[in-house]
Amino acid sequence: MLSLHLPEGDLTVLALAAHPDDVEIGCGATLLRLGQIRSVTGHVLVCTGSPERREESSTAARRFWPSAPAQLHTADLPDGRLPAHWGDVKELLEGTAAQVQPDLLFVPRRDDAHQDHRLLAELVPTVWRDALVLHYEIPKWDGDLGAVTHYVPVDAQTARRKVELLEECYPSQRGRDWWDAETFLGLMRLRGMECRSRYAEAFVVSKARLEP
Repeated sequence: MLSLHLPEGDLTVLALAAHPDDVEIGCGATLLRLGQIRSVTGHVLVCTGSPERREESSTAARRFWPSAPAQLHTADLPDGRLPAHWGDVKELLEGTAAQVQPDLLFVPRRDDAHQDHRLLAELVPTVWRDALVLHYEIPKWDGDLGAVTHYVPVDAQTARRKVELLEECYPSQRGRDWWDAETFLGLMRLRGMECRSRYAEAFVVSKARLEP
């Protein structure tokens, strides 16, 4: 399997989430791995969430970014109804873009079954045109996991650390029937098998430029 590498040097990374915990579920191990080997300036934008949930996101912004705590940007748009607030979401993203021009951007997949996730994925290319965009996946009841294009291998320690931090940072989610170590480790194990690694997180890249 051909390996591709990010540009050398410091990285500015922006992770977009419709809901608290989206980012950490979708790419938490990748963020941990990046912070272990690079100097990363991190930003997280969360579009919805109660005060309690935003406090959980604040904790995650400190724990999942080893280089330095990520700067957290939050909004209180209605959960589950982002498409009905298209203009507000677009304005929120453009306002963030005025402050943050990332090298690397994480966002949900375009084919995610959740309408809030899909809207973010659809709007990102209209706002950020020069960043490498990695579309992350979120396991859920809808069964919408599909084919991916890129993998980030992670070691067993990092994979398990992701799961530990999810438990620590998001106590409000512990009662959900899908929220457990088996779900998160199982998906990372499956994606790791696909790229000849013990564990991995997987992404979709719809557009990238390769320099010879």
